[in-house]
Amino acid sequence: MGLVQQSAIGLVFGGFSYMHSRLFAQSVICAALVLALAATVLAQGGVQSDLAPLQRMDVMRSKLDGMRRSLTSAISSIPAQSASEKKNPDDPRERLRGLEKEVGSVTSELNDLRAKQERSERYDPTILDRLEASVADLNTRVQAGLQSTASARTSVAATSAAPTKKKKKGRFFGLLGGGGDDKIEELTSTVAPGRDRVLFEEAATQVRKGSHETGRLLFSTIINTYPDSPFLPLAKLAIADSFYLEGTTASLIQAAQAYLDWLTFFPTDPLADDAMLKVAEAEMRQMGLANRDITHARKAEQRLKALLQQYPQTSLRPIVEDRLRETQESLAMHGYQIGVFYQDRYINKKGGLKGAQSRYKEVIEKYPNFSLRDVVLFRLAYTYQQEEEPDEAAKYYQDLLRNFPNSEYAEKAKEQLSIIGVPIPEPDPARRNLAPPERQGFMGNLMKEVLGRADVSFNADGILISKDKKEGREDLIDEAIKYNGQLPANVTPVAPVQRNTRQAPPNPNPRPPTQNAIQPPPTTPAAPAPIKP
Repeated sequence: MGLVQQSAIGLVFGGFSYMHSRLFAQSVICAALVLALAATVLAQGGVQSDLAPLQRMDVMRSKLDGMRRSLTSAISSIPAQSASEKKNPDDPRERLRGLEKEVGSVTSELNDLRAKQERSERYDPTILDRLEASVADLNTRVQAGLQSTASARTSVAATSAAPTKKKKKGRFFGLLGGGGDDKIEELTSTVAPGRDRVLFEEAATQVRKGSHETGRLLFSTIINTYPDSPFLPLAKLAIADSFYLEGTTASLIQAAQAYLDWLTFFPTDPLADDAMLKVAEAEMRQMGLANRDITHARKAEQRLKALLQQYPQTSLRPIVEDRLRETQESLAMHGYQIGVFYQDRYINKKGGLKGAQSRYKEVIEKYPNFSLRDVVLFRLAYTYQQEEEPDEAAKYYQDLLRNFPNSEYAEKAKEQLSIIGVPIPEPDPARRNLAPPERQGFMGNLMKEVLGRADVSFNADGILISKDKKEGREDLIDEAIKYNGQLPANVTPVAPVQRNTRQAPPNPNPRPPTQNAIQPPPTTPAAPAPIKP
């Protein structure tokens, strides 16, 4: 590389050290504001930061609680053996009691481990893996046990006399107490023809009231006690909905798994594409910022791509493509920020040029609609100039000028092409008058850091049950009750009603279309302001 060329590039990036000093001062201010705002949000209970082990323990505890409730309900519906009778291990009641003891034992071990985690005591991490395997195995055996004893519970109910009603607990001055629990116990402890419909209606009511655990217990009773019920497929799907509507981290993990389990049993159901979308949205709701763990973003991208591949004619395609664009924006931002990190190391004489170059190339090749594509093109061209490959550098400078003629980097790209001695290309006529892309301001970036959540859209409703049912609009679960467990072919789930987490103006500078690429999103996701060379 010639002396003139080196001097020109030095002038372009020479302001980096000055910019770094300014950025350091801004970072100090930003950190102070973030801490203050974070303290306020935490005081209000708005943000929780759980470690991965605690989240895994919460999921296991939720599963164990569900198993315990189902077993307790089933055991209460089978009369106990008399004291004079010899206990038979094959007796349905004894079999369920044995499973109940196992659930209690695993729960006790889990509680001990959680107490150690909360006290920051050291423990063997393989214990957590072993407990997860035990819970999964136990859940399989509990479900098998409940289904195998369903006939015994049915025969007991059919041959026994009408059960005597328990006296409901009275209210204190008409305000406290009541018989709500008695009603649930009666529904789950007795088996009778037509009871599955009653259970389904009450379960839907409980979930809408926010009593998700009670609703899941009732839906599970249908699955475990009435294996031939027409409500069984929708009861399985409604359980997944209840986890999704609950919305905690542990619940979203279980929601994704429950939707996948439902898809295993009903892969050709008309609602299968909706279930796949919910799996992806459950991952999107757990996405953090691009500078943090991107595991959930990668999982969401995989699910959305699989949906489009398995159901190419789905009516949800516009929604799925929007979700995919937003997810890929976060993934592209992650790669871009790593590239900037490596480039800063190179500028500070610590190496990293190849690392920056590989990250920028990955963003360019994988994410053609990235909102900072013009920035990435300029930075990638710079890395090739530093490696004394002017032809490769010119290619990316020309790409920038053709597709982003109004970018803040356009003039600098022209200067570098003049130095290299390559003609400056004419801009694409379709993009000549486009406004330069908007960048998020300081306060916008600050609030994103405080909240720690990705700027993505998702639907807060389930497939069968909506989070906040609007008057005059029926959910699919209402249709299922009306038609005795069947859904008419012409109904659609509540999912297409979008509830975005943000409202942004239309993107003033959409990305250039590429072959087989998804078209640009209607909004520009927020992005931290790049270092301006």
